[in-house]
Amino acid sequence: MGIKDYQREFIEFAIKNEVLKFGEFTLKSGRISPYFLNAGLFNTGASLSKIGKFYAAAVNDSGIEHDIIFGPAYKGVPLACTTVIALAEAPYNKDTPYCFNRKEKKDHGEGGTIVGSALKGKVLVIDDVITAGTAIRESVQIIEDCKAQLAGVLVAVDRQETGKNGDMSAIQEVERDFGVPVKAIVTMSHIMEYMEEQGTYGAHLAQMRTYREKYGV
Repeated sequence: MGIKDYQREFIEFAIKNEVLKFGEFTLKSGRISPYFLNAGLFNTGASLSKIGKFYAAAVNDSGIEHDIIFGPAYKGVPLACTTVIALAEAPYNKDTPYCFNRKEKKDHGEGGTIVGSALKGKVLVIDDVITAGTAIRESVQIIEDCKAQLAGVLVAVDRQETGKNGDMSAIQEVERDFGVPVKAIVTMSHIMEYMEEQGTYGAHLAQMRTYREKYGV
């Protein structure tokens, strides 16, 4: 599958806003990565509005059937909000319920750990990245506690690289363990395809290829 228009636009937008950078970045795993995408830098009203449109396009593209969108605290909260706003507008016109979890239980007011719509039916989880899969496992526990079903997960980027212990990526492990699709707005392959199209990323593209040969899935 080649790169789609919304994916190309997302990459351009991320580069322009310095959310996607090329160079040398030490990851938590200790690997030296030739690129880094920090979705936390979508931190203004305009950029959050725009990222919502990219997530909405990816939700539509994913074909994952869902009744509600869940944003895990804390990073997933604004992402879920901006996604459902974008889905409610043209061209989708889908008024989708959303909710998120509190990290701490409230003992006054309405109580409980879920804020927003009731967490029920088929749940699509929206987050920025999956690195170790720990956060997703916490979300699955919350979803199961509410007697709802995990339908799938959508993140901003799939790095398509192996985890610490083996030949699968964290995303592939989540797909295997929970039997649901995990989709991303863009993958490492899309980013490389974009770089090839532009023809101006010679050295960085060579580093990307080397990195993929070493750690790619």
